Amino acid sequence: MDRGEQGLLKTEPVAEEGEDAVAMLSAPETLTEEEQEELRRELTKVEEEIQTLSQVLAAKEKHLAEIKRKLGITSLQEFKQNIAKGWQDVTATNAYKKTSETLSQAGQKASAAFSSVGSVITKKLEDVKNSPTFKSFEEKVENLKSKVGGAKPAGGDFGEVLNSTANATSTTTTEPPPEQTTESP
Repeated sequence: MDRGEQGLLKTEPVAEEGEDAVAMLSAPETLTEEEQEELRRELTKVEEEIQTLSQVLAAKEKHLAEIKRKLGITSLQEFKQNIAKGWQDVTATNAYKKTSETLSQAGQKASAAFSSVGSVITKKLEDVKNSPTFKSFEEKVENLKSKVGGAKPAGGDFGEVLNSTANATSTTTTEPPPEQTTESP
């Protein structure tokens, strides 16, 4: 192929960071001596500018650190400020807002569901307590209590009935009954 036909097939090397730019001139024979000299002067000038800018940047960073030290700004404080700013930026996004709304709605629905479950359980327990079987069992326990523990007024709650029945049973089998004292009004 001659030079005119190369077109898109022609590739030129791309300088990587840190590579010597002079070495990347792939075809020095196509440049005149005068053009090469001009490029060398420009290269030297750009390298000097880069070095100057690096020195200026280092001086500015040193000055910045000194100002922060005088103000009492620590790295930890900067870190906290960066985190707070980052969090503020995140919470301002549409994605965060939509997610927050969705989670809030899910929480409300879960709360309603738990409340509903609690109501159902309470109703079921009331149904059991009012059932004929439970009432029959409760009457039998009260009858047993009155037979074992003596004639006490009925109407105590179920827990008291069970406790007094258990106490009456253990008292009759292991020890003689304690003496009862009557309270004077």
